[in-house]
Amino acid sequence: MNSQTDVAAALRCLIEPGTVFEIRIPEPTNAYGTQAGYFDDFAAAAKAATTWSGKCSAVYITPNPVAPALLARAHNRIKKLGKKDSTTADPDISVRRWMLVDLDPVRPAGISSSDAEHAAALVKAEQIRDWLTAQGWGRYRVDLPNDADSKTLIESCLKALAAKFDDRNGQACPVKVDTGVFNAARIWKLYGTLAAKGDHTPDRPHRLARILE
Repeated sequence: MNSQTDVAAALRCLIEPGTVFEIRIPEPTNAYGTQAGYFDDFAAAAKAATTWSGKCSAVYITPNPVAPALLARAHNRIKKLGKKDSTTADPDISVRRWMLVDLDPVRPAGISSSDAEHAAALVKAEQIRDWLTAQGWGRYRVDLPNDADSKTLIESCLKALAAKFDDRNGQACPVKVDTGVFNAARIWKLYGTLAAKGDHTPDRPHRLARILE
């Protein structure tokens, strides 16, 4: 189900070679506490990620470059974090490379999307992409400093998208733009690993996170 090759390919799509990034597993099953590590080796990262895929609700990465010194916290490996161990904070990000537009189907917390909710989120993503393209928006990969102005800019963009595209709760499968994902150290699901929120059921299945286009 999980391919190290696919995960490594996703990392090469998101991460510049030679830069440091974090892999984080916030909610592993049968293990207490967050697991995390820092990587600059795609093969090692893909191996670690696929090892944990399916044993947690999701495997996450920091797509914006992390300060190289943090590699010494856990060098190309995953470890269980103790009470005094830290994960990546906003000041640890050296530069912003990505702007995330995260679309959430409205549903109870702690469960996966139904097929209809998932499909509605994909339709909403296409609508937002097409509208932004029509406005002359060319890229979601950015080159911005990690400062207050860039944070405000990205937050404002997300709020504008939410104002235009959020569905009302009365619709069959409402989808909303998450306006809280503007911080520099925001973690993303790692493509090629299993998104496994809640139990896997026929109505709400676990799915591989994937790059579709």
